[in-house]
Amino acid sequence: MTGSPNHHHAINGENIAYLGELYTQWVEDPTSVHPDYDALFTTMGNPASEDEAALPSSPSSEAELRDERLKEAFRLCGHLHAELDPLGLRPARPHDALTPDSHTDPALLAHLKRAYCGPIGAEFMHLHDSQQRQWWIDRLETHPSTALPLSQERILSLLTRAEGFETFCQQRFTGMRRFGLEGGESLIVALQALLNEAARDDVRSISLGMPHRGRLNVMANILRKPYAAIFSEFAGKAFYPEGIRVSGDVKYHLGTTTTIRQGRHEIRISLLPNPSHLEAVDPVVLGRVRADQDKDKDETRQKHLGILVHGDAAFAGQGVVYETLQLSRLEGYRTGGTVHIIVNNQVGFTTSPEAAHSGLWNTDVAKTVQAPILHVNGDNPEAVARCAALAHEWRKTFASDIVVDIISYRRHGHNETDDPAFTQPAMVQTISQHPTLRTLYAKKVLAETNIHPAEIDALWEDVQAQLHRAFEEADTYQPDPTDWLDYSPQDPTRLLDTPERIQPMTGVPLPRLQQVGEALTTVPTTFNIHPRLARQLKARQATLAEGGPVDWATAEALAFGTLALDGHAVRLSGQDCGRGTFSQRHAVLTDQHTGHHYTPLAHIAPRQAPVNVWNSPLSEYGVMGFEYGYSLGNPDALVLWEGQFGDFANGAQIIIDQFLSAGETKWLRTSGLTLLLPHGYEGAGPEHSSARPERFLQLCAENNMRVCMPSSPASFFHLLRRQIARRCRKPLVVFSPKSLLRHKLAVSPLSDMGPHTRFLPILADATCPGGAKRVVLCSGKVYYDLLQKRDEMDLSHCAIIRLEQLYPFPHHALAEELGHHPEAQEVIWCQEEPENGGAWHFVDRRIEACLHDVGHRCTRPLYAGRKASASPATGLASIHQAEQEALVQHALGLHSPTPTID
Repeated sequence: MTGSPNHHHAINGENIAYLGELYTQWVEDPTSVHPDYDALFTTMGNPASEDEAALPSSPSSEAELRDERLKEAFRLCGHLHAELDPLGLRPARPHDALTPDSHTDPALLAHLKRAYCGPIGAEFMHLHDSQQRQWWIDRLETHPSTALPLSQERILSLLTRAEGFETFCQQRFTGMRRFGLEGGESLIVALQALLNEAARDDVRSISLGMPHRGRLNVMANILRKPYAAIFSEFAGKAFYPEGIRVSGDVKYHLGTTTTIRQGRHEIRISLLPNPSHLEAVDPVVLGRVRADQDKDKDETRQKHLGILVHGDAAFAGQGVVYETLQLSRLEGYRTGGTVHIIVNNQVGFTTSPEAAHSGLWNTDVAKTVQAPILHVNGDNPEAVARCAALAHEWRKTFASDIVVDIISYRRHGHNETDDPAFTQPAMVQTISQHPTLRTLYAKKVLAETNIHPAEIDALWEDVQAQLHRAFEEADTYQPDPTDWLDYSPQDPTRLLDTPERIQPMTGVPLPRLQQVGEALTTVPTTFNIHPRLARQLKARQATLAEGGPVDWATAEALAFGTLALDGHAVRLSGQDCGRGTFSQRHAVLTDQHTGHHYTPLAHIAPRQAPVNVWNSPLSEYGVMGFEYGYSLGNPDALVLWEGQFGDFANGAQIIIDQFLSAGETKWLRTSGLTLLLPHGYEGAGPEHSSARPERFLQLCAENNMRVCMPSSPASFFHLLRRQIARRCRKPLVVFSPKSLLRHKLAVSPLSDMGPHTRFLPILADATCPGGAKRVVLCSGKVYYDLLQKRDEMDLSHCAIIRLEQLYPFPHHALAEELGHHPEAQEVIWCQEEPENGGAWHFVDRRIEACLHDVGHRCTRPLYAGRKASASPATGLASIHQAEQEALVQHALGLHSPTPTID
């Protein structure tokens, strides 16, 4: 058995021919090579086993066989020998080392070196599809393109603008962080080449996501954000127009939108804002692109493009990159391929590549979705432009992802105030002596064209003059709303909200509800539905015909269906949401014989808006980010993400913290995304009991989102319709039920969803509307436990009032309701969650303020619930039941609470 790679030299040009022979041997018999080589070749693919036609079946001579082995070796491992490092710190071996023996055709060897070992190193042999592999062979080896996507003069101009911007900022704003692009200016060339190719193919919009590094440069030189706007932000001025109150964000987190004319074609480019959480914006961009495609009925997914710019260390290290890649080929999430560009600094913050990732390259994770990878020397902007053009052509041809890895360097440290010499002294020394990319390319242009050196100097001076004028104008610069708004400036109501006391009418005429109900319970005659489900649909149909009672899942379907009839698309996404975690929804039916799917709500009427319910991969971070992005791109759609259980949202906490709760006040980006988080204490244990309401409530301020724990199907119906009825868009967090889905009392008459009805943030006690001696306030499922115990004990003096909405806190409605019980001796807040969780610490002082406003004899609410706990819930059913019984009895005054010691 052949030795392991770990026992021999590193993989490079000296042993590439040897690897080719091993590869051929492995194709014939994988057990004939060392297991380490077997693992290497397996990740790169086995073209012969998938398509025998991909290789010559019977070479006519030993020379031909030798040539084919050499070609295969270069295709497989040429990227390991390519001249990719602009600093030369990891140089390739001499080219003559690639010669396997004296009989090799020198012309063939030179040809293969040009194709695979120059400034571009291509990885494509891992692709399973032989046609896709041949596509790359044709473009790199058989018919390589010699035409430049951008002229040399254009490339020089781009590099002059890129370097000129950074140089000016370094001089004028010394010591200020900007995360400059020095060393990676080829990114501007790559983006401009992509923009040109996209415009030529009539792409209508590009959504761009990228980290800090180079962001200001991209804003200025690709999205054409005015220099004066950027310089005014350096001076601390607000990026938004006067009259809008927001917290803002640092300049290298902001987004911008512009429309660029390329010839006769207009293309909208949006750079989405993002926080310092690396790669968090990736799925947001994809969701935004998918929304644009769906609105435009772009079934080929070629008219709206997503581009993601990554850091090398982040691409390898951040799990959300993998989650995002996994969405690329899924029906409910695909966007026709994303172009990934890595600005490869060859170092993270202070971490070198050998400590930053396992595997041969930081890009290896992209192979999991069959994405080809182009590594390119960042000091060769012409090669970078060619890679960008190839990336666009690949996406257009195969509608799948591709990675362009621009290997460059950073001239400063992690930011302009950081000293990288502490950890990378050799690299810093090399960079200090390395000419800038503009300088290198100017020499090339002078040698190859008729341009005069004075013209190059004049180009530099012209850029500096533009920057100087913009600097002078920065003091008086006034932001343009179109620079940062995602929607039309003629529609400012997206940022406005009606007072919380005014709830829009969200009821629907009964015939329209019946129309949705009829469609909801009707399937094609040829569709083979599950017998038990057929009985459920028949029962649901009869119930709706009689006007109710309507359960939770039916109320949800009625909300979806009526919105679709009103012209608003509905998109629900999440793990197993088609059927529903608790087998309650059955929005997507499955033919028991063929496995085909049918969504009844998508077939209510011929001209309705689409209703799509997508089972997502087992991902929270990536999928929630995608749906947030979708909600940005289509604010007139009801967009929902459902957790399999409410606590699954923990996996997407970065999206919740950075985008959902703060996106409007930081970036003026409004989202109507709705989260459905199953929540309730039913003895399920520490996991899957609590959706952690306390975490969401802690994020609430400045009317940034709506947090609700509805207790009736009608409340849920109106909540969903209110998301569209209100002109402004706010995220909605719904702590949805589990056991209440089938609770006999958790139902609503159809009339509660009919004309002249709306969402009520406070539900009074119909059996005790006034004069109670004891008032219990609660939210959600615990209401039914309290109700059952109160009726069992005949406690007619006790009123139970439900808070259907926790934020914005319904102060006026609650104060009015408490005023109906002026003689109550105690006002109790009851919750199932531990004292250090749930809503208690959020509602405590707010309830106190309501009591104060009505002059109530009770000045403070009392707490009834579980004791403070490190775990969300107990895992023992007996303890759970005892705790639940105790908190209900305590709330109703049936016994004193156990003292809390913490």
